[in-house]
Amino acid sequence: MKYEWDRKKAERNLEVHGVSFEYVEKFEWDSVLEWEDRRENYQETRMISFAPIEDRLYCLVYTMRGEVCRVISLRKANSREVDHYEQKG
Repeated sequence: MKYEWDRKKAERNLEVHGVSFEYVEKFEWDSVLEWEDRRENYQETRMISFAPIEDRLYCLVYTMRGEVCRVISLRKANSREVDHYEQKG
C-alpha cells in the first residue's frame, strides 16, 4: 500500500505521540479492527484502525485518497483500546 501525509502533521504527531508516521509501513493490515470515524463531519471518510506493529497495538486514523492511504494520526493504543481489540479479535 502507498502512504502519504502532511509533513507538519507528521512532526506534530511525533511530538505529541512519540510515533513517526513512517512506522505505518509496518502496520499489520491482516489483523486490523476498524470502523468509520463519525464523531464529526470531516468531509471525507475517516477510518479508525487498530492493528499490531511488531509487538505493540497501534491506532491509525486515515483516509483513502484513491489508492493512497493518507495518514492522519498514528499512536500506541491505550489499555482500554487493547482490551477492546482483544475482545473483538
